[in-house]
Amino acid sequence: MPRSRNAPAARPKGDSPAVALVVDAIDWHARELTKAFAALGARAVPVALSACAIATQSRFGLRIPGFVDRPPDAVLVRSMSGGTFEAVTLRLGILHALRELGVLVWNDGRAIERCVDKSMTSFLLARAGIATPATWATESGETAREIVRRETAHGALVLKPLFGSQGRGLKLIHAEADLPDAGIAGVTYLQRFVGSERGGFHDFRLFVSHGRVVAAMARHAQGWITNVKQGGKPVAAVADAEMKELAVRATATVGADFAGVDVLRGAEGPMVLEVNSMPAWSGLQKVTPFRIATVLAGDLLAALAAKARAAV
Repeated sequence: MPRSRNAPAARPKGDSPAVALVVDAIDWHARELTKAFAALGARAVPVALSACAIATQSRFGLRIPGFVDRPPDAVLVRSMSGGTFEAVTLRLGILHALRELGVLVWNDGRAIERCVDKSMTSFLLARAGIATPATWATESGETAREIVRRETAHGALVLKPLFGSQGRGLKLIHAEADLPDAGIAGVTYLQRFVGSERGGFHDFRLFVSHGRVVAAMARHAQGWITNVKQGGKPVAAVADAEMKELAVRATATVGADFAGVDVLRGAEGPMVLEVNSMPAWSGLQKVTPFRIATVLAGDLLAALAAKARAAV
């Protein structure tokens, strides 16, 4: 049977795997991953999703810089910049299209959507019975004020951007007067504040890949925002079995292949604060004796090899 004009060309036997490394810039993470893939016999090609396009008349329906005749063998999404609703929709559409082509995508568009939207992460964690702070999200200003009036009687709440990372834009809400009239960009996303000060604040970041925790750290700060980008200090830590199990379950619940899971140990045990599907690990690397990029690259290539064996 002749090949369809839109069918991607097969990878020549013996060729090294070609991995599209989705990044916004050639930063430290991109360099670490490029070196890690090269050391494992694969070729990583940095790609910005903003430079990709749907092109239904092309060989495989997409235009991806560095991939003309066939799509990449695998994709690793390290970072994806924000933009207009239309631009972000298209970028996620590219990832969805690659998955439809049978390309291994870590993490795929579904997992990214579930994690970028913090309210959906909270919903999925709670539905799965994973311990996480009580959460409310609404567009209604009156509903938000009702929540604050009712819930601050039992303790503080945290106002967070629905889309955001690295601890930016967080605010403690102790009373209705603390609540902005329009929330953040028209949406009010609130979580029960569960931190406690014991000579400062701390929580844990666990890095999950391919179904297990591969690295962990504690983050210490004088204030309640512990993110390393906001001044938190990374400290080597060994996650206990309960925290590891929680982080692995949380990662699977959002459908991610790898993730940075923020865990806080409270009076009733550990709970998941957030799941990041495009985690940075420069702070974690400082307290980890092996190269995290090597583990991540190796896990993706192992999954790619397993996929190839299953197809035979």
